[in-house]
Amino acid sequence: MTSRAARTAVLRTPAGVSLRYRPRALAVAGGCLVVALAVGVLLIGTGDFPMTPAEVIRTLAGRGGPAESLIVNEIRLPRVVTGLAVGAALGLGGAIFQSLTRNPLGSPDILGFTSGASTGVLVMIVLAGGGGVAVASGAAAGGIATGLLIYAVAGRDGAHGQRLVLVGIGTAAILTGVNGYLLTQAHITEAARAVLWLTGSLDGRDWADAAPVLVALAVLGPLVAVGCEGARCGCWSWGSTPRTGSASRSSAPGMLMLAAAVLLTALAAAAAGPVAFVALTAPLLARRLTRASGPGLLPAMCMGAALLVAADWLAQNAFPGRQLPVGVVTGLLGGGYLVWLLVAERKRGRI
Repeated sequence: MTSRAARTAVLRTPAGVSLRYRPRALAVAGGCLVVALAVGVLLIGTGDFPMTPAEVIRTLAGRGGPAESLIVNEIRLPRVVTGLAVGAALGLGGAIFQSLTRNPLGSPDILGFTSGASTGVLVMIVLAGGGGVAVASGAAAGGIATGLLIYAVAGRDGAHGQRLVLVGIGTAAILTGVNGYLLTQAHITEAARAVLWLTGSLDGRDWADAAPVLVALAVLGPLVAVGCEGARCGCWSWGSTPRTGSASRSSAPGMLMLAAAVLLTALAAAAAGPVAFVALTAPLLARRLTRASGPGLLPAMCMGAALLVAADWLAQNAFPGRQLPVGVVTGLLGGGYLVWLLVAERKRGRI
C-alpha cells in the first residue's frame, strides 16, 4: 500500500456513488464544526441579558424559563443559525471557486459576485425603495446575474481558469463604480440603510433569513460532492490531491459546481450582506490545516461557519457598550491575513 493510499479512503453510498476522502480532512472539518457550535453557544449567551453556556444549553433543550426561552429561541438563536449558515455557504462557495480556478485568489469577493449582489441591493433600495424581502431578492438576483455575465464574457472554455479571475476582477471594478454612483443618488436615509447592508451585518436576522441558505446547503452540498467526483476533482472536495485532466474544465459537473457556488454566494449575501473575506480565508485556512494540495470543500464549509460566528462574537464583545457589524471584523482580520499571505508568498518567490 502506498503512502498516498494510506492517507485516502473511499466512501461508497447505497446509491452506488463513491467519494474519496482523507481522514485528516474529516478530522479538521469535525474540529471546526465543534468550534463553530461552541462559539455559537457563547454567542447566544452574549447580550444585555447574559447567560452562561450551561443556561443556554438547558434552554435549547427545552428546560429554560419563559424569559430565557423567548430570548434564546426567538431572538438570538435565529441570528446564530443565520451566521453559521452564511459562513458555511461562503466557505463552500469560496472553496469551489478556488478549486475550479486553481487560484487561491479565486473567491467571490475578488471575482465580483459580491459586488453584483451589492448592485442588486442598491437598485432595490435606491431606485425601488424596497423593504427586507425586496433587498434579499435584489442581492440574490444581482449575484446570479453577475455570475451569468462573467460566464458569458469568459466563455465556456475560460470559465474555470485564469480568464475567469481576470474577467471577474474587471467586472468587480465596473460594479464598484456603479455602486458608488447609486449611493450618490440616494436620499440620506436610503444611503445610510444601504451602507449598513453593504458593511455586512447579522443584526435582526430571523428564521426567514436563515431558511434559504440552509435549504441551499442541504441541496447543493451533496450535489457538489457528487459533481466534484464527476468532474474529476472529487479529491479537492474532501481534501486529497487533485487528479490531472481537463474534464473539470468543460464537463456538466463542472458547470454544476460553478452554478452552485454562484447561488450559495448570492443567498449568503441576501441573508447577511456582502460579508468580506470569509469566502477567501476559510478555504485557505482549511487547506493549511488539512495539508492538502487543494481547498477541501467540507473543511472549508465548517471553517467558514466557525470564522463567521467567531467574528460576530468578537464584534459584540471587542468594545463594551458598542457593537460592530460583523463585516467590519471579517474585513479587518481577513484583509490582514491576505496581506500576510501575499508577503509570505513573495518571500517564497511564488509571486
